[in-house]
Amino acid sequence: MPIIQSVSRALAILELFDETNHELSIKEISLKLNLNKSTVHSLLSTLKEQGYISQNNETNEYSLGWKLYERGYLIVSQMDIRNVARAHLEKLNNETNQTVHLVTLLGKEAIYIDKITGNSSLVIYSRVGKRVPLHSSGVGKVLAAFLNEAQLNSVMDGYVFEKRTENTLVSHEKFLEEIKAVKKNGYAIDYEENEPGIICIAMPVYDYSGEVIAAVSISTPKSFYNNEVEKLNYTCLKKCVEELSLDLGYQKIKV
Repeated sequence: MPIIQSVSRALAILELFDETNHELSIKEISLKLNLNKSTVHSLLSTLKEQGYISQNNETNEYSLGWKLYERGYLIVSQMDIRNVARAHLEKLNNETNQTVHLVTLLGKEAIYIDKITGNSSLVIYSRVGKRVPLHSSGVGKVLAAFLNEAQLNSVMDGYVFEKRTENTLVSHEKFLEEIKAVKKNGYAIDYEENEPGIICIAMPVYDYSGEVIAAVSISTPKSFYNNEVEKLNYTCLKKCVEELSLDLGYQKIKV
């Protein structure tokens, strides 16, 4: 199937913007994509006219437009699991007063599709739409643990174990051991492996077919974490994912 170059280049421009690059000049964009300025200007003008790019009148630099927010919100709002899960997440948040997340798998990463911030939480890394590595997060470990062999091999092919904190697992072998234990135990723990000062517990969500389609987590600041909090988080999270899975049509096979 032929690739339309102009569309590919326009999408490449949008991909340049992230948490560290909120605004970019034409010169910066042309250098990053190895395109001449006139081509970049034409692409930006089209994207700006359609609302996908905005321009700062004072600096003349470009940033993402509100149309992307509209499209992204529409996609997220139409996700059945998010709609079904919302009440369960709110209940979990009220019970624990901690930040809770709903996360699904996207390629070789996990992606936050919903979040409710806790009253005492210091979690700042996560946001809806942000991706998180599988090896360094509780939700990522859960999503990886319940893949079949072929799916896991595909995800692990060329996977980069980025060291995000001093506690991050960076060994392929240790990661496989970790997710094997996660599958056996039914939950995963992230002890400051993805974000310093944050401890997370995550559990799987099943759908009507018995497949794990998401993970729910509770993120707690280390300063608030103790045995009592750990026990409460585990108990409330287990009940949450069980009830959510039932609402999604899951019927656990009794042995």
